Amino acid sequence: MAALTSCSANGRISGSAPPDRPLPAGIELAFNHHQNHHYRSPISGQLREGDDLEAFVLESIAAARQEILVAVQELSLPKVAEALAAKRQQGVVVKVVLENTYSTPWSQEHMADLVPHQRKRHQQMVALGWGDAVLILQRGGVPLIDDTADGSAGSGLMHHKFMVIDRKVVVTGSTNFTPSCIHGDPDDPQTRGNVNHLLRFHSPELAAVFAAEFERMWGDGPGGEADSQFGIGKEEGPLQEVMVGATKVGVLFAPHRRQDPNQGLLLIADLLAQARKNIDLALFVFSEQGVADVLAQLQTKGVAIRLLADPGFANRSFSEVLDLLGTQLPDRDCKLEVGNKPWKAPLEGVGTPRLAPGDKLHHKLAVIDHRTVITGSFNWSPSAAHQNDETLLVIESPLLAAHFSDEIDRLWRGAELGITSRLERKQQRQRNRCGSGVQRAQRNQRDPKKVFGGELVRVSQND
Repeated sequence: MAALTSCSANGRISGSAPPDRPLPAGIELAFNHHQNHHYRSPISGQLREGDDLEAFVLESIAAARQEILVAVQELSLPKVAEALAAKRQQGVVVKVVLENTYSTPWSQEHMADLVPHQRKRHQQMVALGWGDAVLILQRGGVPLIDDTADGSAGSGLMHHKFMVIDRKVVVTGSTNFTPSCIHGDPDDPQTRGNVNHLLRFHSPELAAVFAAEFERMWGDGPGGEADSQFGIGKEEGPLQEVMVGATKVGVLFAPHRRQDPNQGLLLIADLLAQARKNIDLALFVFSEQGVADVLAQLQTKGVAIRLLADPGFANRSFSEVLDLLGTQLPDRDCKLEVGNKPWKAPLEGVGTPRLAPGDKLHHKLAVIDHRTVITGSFNWSPSAAHQNDETLLVIESPLLAAHFSDEIDRLWRGAELGITSRLERKQQRQRNRCGSGVQRAQRNQRDPKKVFGGELVRVSQND
């Protein structure tokens, strides 16, 4: 990995790491759990492995001369907010879009109005003592909207994680701009942050694609006409492809209607179906039966498949990880998912990485045949495809694929494979309570938003 120099060089231990791999021209990459790079955690004060993703973002902001467009689910890093406010004071145009759950300053929230996850987040922010990032934006005069600006109650989630600088540079990946997503939980110095990455593309052509998505959401901005577009109202189109140097980069923005042939889950399934040798996956959420079915077909053709799943999500009743393990699990109502297809020959290459308690595997990542990378904010779920504002990237580059393969290899070392003791205990509890379970009669019933690892993910009975 050849990440941004300022994110890692100051903390590098001389002679401790092999040379970084080369990256494609015009593309930079950083991992907050990189084993060969080090930085000092602003939470614990300890030297730790990884690239400082907050520094990566701050350096991008510092380079802006004309405009900064930010669309991210949550922004709770005060230094990032201060940098954006300072740029606005210098005359740079700054605009911010957030998910409505996180667009109110936490210091102005009332604990009695918060759900448990939000209450814990509030307590963590107080304990951290870093300041209120959204309030800093407001006091700095930075214009901000959320996904209720279209007059609705909000999309499934405004789940984008991107920033456009001067219509020339795009920063994006799997990372929210939060302490927990980058450095670790504010109330637990043992955590090192959810496992994440950020990419930086130097490309006016790609920046134009992201700026157009931002403008659909922004409309006239705060106080303007009700012309913001979020969720399904954006009427997203097909995959858009541009060249970043010699590298083909495809961008698909979600959501799409279920019958739309351009929708993201069909794109993922089609890309996976083209695999000839191997597929490596590192996924926070995997709850799409159609994609699991494609993987089952590939297994019969001899394609080598490795899947790393977030430990907290893998054992959910609607997780397709269970199919690959050849098992199933009743939900809290003792119902089994319609259409479940536990594999008759369970996949040996299914694992959950060993992470610090509280940390999550937050990538949404696939590497196909060592050359095609799928990444972005897009979890592999119907919610991402049909409800949320999302980014799905498809990058054709053996050079970049090698970096992500290194990351998956790192996570694979020490991973717990197969049906874990945690899953066995959960299965036994459910058998004692539910017997074998009863198949659910309906596929389209919807649960409210649920929380996985600090990130709200709207889930249904099959996602």
